[in-house]
Amino acid sequence: MDTLIIPQSLVPELLPMAECVDVMAEALLALENGDAVLPLRSMVWMPDQSGLLGLMPAYLGAPKSLGLKVISYLPGNHGGDRDSHQGAVLLFDTATGALLAMIDASAITAIRTAAVSGLATQLLAREDAGDLALLGSGVQASTHLEAMRAVRKLRRVRVCSQSLSKAQAFARHHENTFGFPIEAVATAKEAVHGADLICTTTPSREPVLFGDWIAEGAHINAVGACFASARELDTAAVVRSRLYVDRRESALAEAGDVLIPLAEGAIGDDHIVGELGEILAGRVPARRSPRELTLFKSLGIAIEDLAAAHHIHARARALGKGIAVDFGGRRIAYD
Repeated sequence: MDTLIIPQSLVPELLPMAECVDVMAEALLALENGDAVLPLRSMVWMPDQSGLLGLMPAYLGAPKSLGLKVISYLPGNHGGDRDSHQGAVLLFDTATGALLAMIDASAITAIRTAAVSGLATQLLAREDAGDLALLGSGVQASTHLEAMRAVRKLRRVRVCSQSLSKAQAFARHHENTFGFPIEAVATAKEAVHGADLICTTTPSREPVLFGDWIAEGAHINAVGACFASARELDTAAVVRSRLYVDRRESALAEAGDVLIPLAEGAIGDDHIVGELGEILAGRVPARRSPRELTLFKSLGIAIEDLAAAHHIHARARALGKGIAVDFGGRRIAYD
């Protein structure tokens, strides 16, 4: 079988947001049920710390998939022509080891990350939640707007960014795309005032969301910080919240939003109520009252990329999409 090359431009068509929310639910439930192999990601930093190469392998039993995401992260790309995250997801045949597909990782990361936040919102936010605050105006802000729209009826959207002009440009673009008004505001405090849905999607290494700003009963998806030394939420915000993660082991190894309050002694390991898969399996309760503050700390794990890649590959084969190449992989015979 040929290897399919699936470029960035095809991924949104093959992985619609609403479908991806369901794909992520299946993958996280498989992880909870022990039907996955998921080592911690490994990272190779460049000597000047200006960027890294991340390696994220995984096996998923349902659907049966084996793969690896290889991605570069160069934070200096923020605001430029290239995404800060670039790379490929490689999907392999579990019977023969053949390379089935090579898929743009930037688009998968953008969609699946927001889809997991959409799933968390579906599970944890109040049913009537619809006042959305977006902190950040980049790729993840765009896909999170789409994900929140997929799982809740939005009645108001506010966005802030590093500059008001960036927030205004985001608002204009997405008003045209989605057909509802989006308000650009100058500060994060103004954006989150009274909001019952908050998504933090910034590259900041210091808090941009503070506990005393957050309205009672809100749900937060904390997405932007993905290293142990970086966080978007202050300690008070984490202490106030019932905290959920995609995977405990990953959060306790890499999530600064969790590790920094832990190091301060403000919370213990048991502050993590559960994983999303545990909620799906009925082993951990979700929101208990309309007044609770819930927080999903997103870190991103390889089975999410793998499940997305499997779905994309299956749809591409069915629709005749992608670029088929004879990548090889057969035994080499020497004369």
